[in-house]
Order: sequence, then structure tokens, then C-alpha cells
Amino acid sequence: QVQLVESGGGLVQPGGSLRLSCAASGSIFSIANMGWYRRAPGKQRELVATISSGGSTNYADSVKGRFTISRDNAKNTVFLQMNSLKPEDTAVYYCNGDIILYSGGGYRRNDAWGQGTQVTVSS
Repeated sequence: QVQLVESGGGLVQPGGSLRLSCAASGSIFSIANMGWYRRAPGKQRELVATISSGGSTNYADSVKGRFTISRDNAKNTVFLQMNSLKPEDTAVYYCNGDIILYSGGGYRRNDAWGQGTQVTVSS
């Protein structure tokens, strides 16, 4: 079993900043890509940013230059620093991890998701 727990969401004014965290726990052997996705009201879930185990990053065009994804491999944690927030960034943000678990004497791959954390950007 694996669990991803997000924290750091909340209400912020336009132009403000928030830092999201997501910690993975369980019988983890390794974690490949980790990422953040979001779902705004009435819209489909979309990719925000991803980061590989080696630190290579990828961002949605809408957040480039404003958001920064990072990770602490020793703590199985991924972060999303969000600056210059806009009302259109309002969404539930979900953490995702491509995780290899110890399982029954071997290994099992798990596409794991957190429960989501609400980010609201409003004056």
C-alpha cells in the first residue's frame, strides 16, 4: 500500500504565493516521476508540472515562470512553489507518483494519487 498526502492549500489573494507539499508513505522501493495536476470547477483535470527522479522538470505553459516543482528523494516528498497566483489557478491540486512498491517478495508498480488540496485565488 502507498499513500500520498498533500498539504499547503488555502485561500490567497491574486499575486500571492503558496507552497504545496506531498509526502508519499508505504512500502516504497523507489519513485520515478512525481507530479502535480489540478482540476478547476467544470473543467477536466490538467497537468501542472512533473519532475523525474533525476530532477528533470516539465511545466504547463500556463504556469511556466510562476510555479516551481521540486522534490526531496530522501523523504519521498514533492513540492510545488506557486508564485504570482491568478484567479484562474483556482482548483483542487492533486499529487501523483509513479511508485515501485515492495510486494510479496517482489515489486509492484503503482500509479498513486493524493486526495487533493484546494487552492483558491481570490480578493
